[in-house]
Order: sequence, then C-alpha cells, then structure tokens
Amino acid sequence: MAIEYREWRDGDDLALLEIWGDPETVQAGQFRGTLAPSGNAPWRRCIVAEDVVDGVAIPVAAGVVHEASLHPDRLWAYIEVARDHRREGIGSTLLTMLRHEAKAAPSGVSRLRCKVEPGTPGAAFAAEAGLTPIQRSQLVVVDPAALKLPVFRDGSEEAASERVEDLATGSVELSDVVGRYYTAVHDWDSPGDLSVSTVQRLFLDDLSGAHGAIVLRAPQASAFGAGVPASRKGKLQAFAISYAQGTSEPGQPAQPSDVFLGHDPQLAPDEAQAAVRDLLALIAYQYPVLIELDDSMTALRAVIEPLLDSGNARRQGAETFVVSD
Repeated sequence: MAIEYREWRDGDDLALLEIWGDPETVQAGQFRGTLAPSGNAPWRRCIVAEDVVDGVAIPVAAGVVHEASLHPDRLWAYIEVARDHRREGIGSTLLTMLRHEAKAAPSGVSRLRCKVEPGTPGAAFAAEAGLTPIQRSQLVVVDPAALKLPVFRDGSEEAASERVEDLATGSVELSDVVGRYYTAVHDWDSPGDLSVSTVQRLFLDDLSGAHGAIVLRAPQASAFGAGVPASRKGKLQAFAISYAQGTSEPGQPAQPSDVFLGHDPQLAPDEAQAAVRDLLALIAYQYPVLIELDDSMTALRAVIEPLLDSGNARRQGAETFVVSD
C-alpha cells in the first residue's frame, strides 16, 4: 500500500461514495456536502488521499477545511477515511495537512471545529487529535399536551389575543429578538454580527423554510403612564418559528413539526423560563413539535428536561457535540 495526497478533483465524490458507502452518522452525511474543489470564494481547501496499488490510484479518504460566514471565529473541518483504511495514519496526516492550510486562511482564523456523535469512530479520532467538546446539542420531540395551557389574566379570548400573536416572519421586531437570542445562546462560538437582513435570510424567509411565527408578548402597557388605559402592545417575550410541517398517514400518529423556540435574552431567568414554557404549551397542545436543544439554552432546558424525565418528551437520534481545538 502506498498513500498519496492531492487536491480534490471533479469526480472524486462519486469515487469516494463507492468506497465509503452510506454515511455512518447524520453529521457525516451533512459534511460530505462540503467536500468540493479548493477555492477562495468562500475559502476552502480540500485534500484527497489515494491508495496506489500496481500503479492504479483509488481515492480512499478526504478532508476539508473552510471558512464560514456564520460563526466566523473558527474554521469547519471534516475528515472521512474508508473503513478498511482506518488506524493507518491517513486521517492524522490529513488533519496535519488541513491545519497547515488553515494557517493561510484569509480571515486569519486557524482554530478548527467539527460535529461528532459520542461513541463513534469520528468522536474517538477527534479526541485523539485534541479536539474537545464546546457544546452539546440534541433533538427533542415534545408530545402533545405535555404542558398545561397557560391562563392569561381573566382567561378570556381578548386576554389571550393580547399576549399571543401570529406575527409575519418579515417583522423587524421578530428579526431583532431572534438575532439577539441566537447570539446570546451561542456565546461559546460567536455567530458574528447578525444584521436584520442576515437573520431574515438564515431563519425567517421562504428559502430558510420558515412557514410562520407565533410570539408571546408581555401584558399591554400604557404609552402615557399609570392611570391611563393600556393600548400599546407588550414587548415581545418569546417566539416560535415553524419550519417543516409534520405529516402522517391516515390512522398514524402525527409527525412532529420542526420549531425554533426562543426568548428575549434581556428577560430575567425566571421570566425567560416562564415565557418559553407558556409558548411551548401553546404550540404543542395538539401536535408534537421537534426542537433542537443546546446546553447553552438554559431557559428551554429548564422546561424540557423535566418533560424528558417524565416521559412527556423524548430524544430523537443521537446527541451531537461540537468539538474544537
């Protein structure tokens, strides 16, 4: 066996898929899409390892490192080696080569990160390479009626409509809170400067897959002080943005809808927890919802973890760790 290394070429994806077979994890399936020719817009370096036998070169492994417009403080990296070529130093060599390439990234950023599932060969390789977890994420399905519905003021429809609102995804108010929340719960890996237009593109426009948004507001306030009837809408406290809608066959249980649930990061911890709890109770009253839960989402964790313990929510798939050097 003689291993040679070269830049990625067109056609390598098909050749490697024949050798690799199906992806071992969800993350592997996603990161395979980042394997592409090296370039500078955006900056990317991709290297292929070939096993040369009797003069015939067969691609068996590949690695990529690239910049990201979102979370620009680290570079994404991914390495995959054919099962029958592992533990032979190929992955380590590719990682060394990618680290060398990373030193020339135009942004000046050279730290690497990747996503792994615990207990997999990828997680073991990352640990041996000195990459340590900086965040844990999991997908959680919340069952219908897992939480008791909130009662607003006198319990009337008018009181409920004062607090709960269907809001257009083009709302600047919504974009502002979504952007600040995302930044707050990603302080471990800064997303950079999120403008309203960037938040719209990533989370709220049609191309993002957003179908609609429901928000929870604080009680109405008076614009003229105490003693004057309240008429101004309350401040937005929490939001739920729906994406893929759950479908099911007749007679089968409803499939969960994908939801991004968050809150105004300026709320006190107890207020944030209450707002998230009330909105989750509303959106999951009749149908299950699927939520991505990071350890950094403290208010959401405080609401969902008791549901996991009681069996009113369940994890879907394996946990994911973001690891970094």
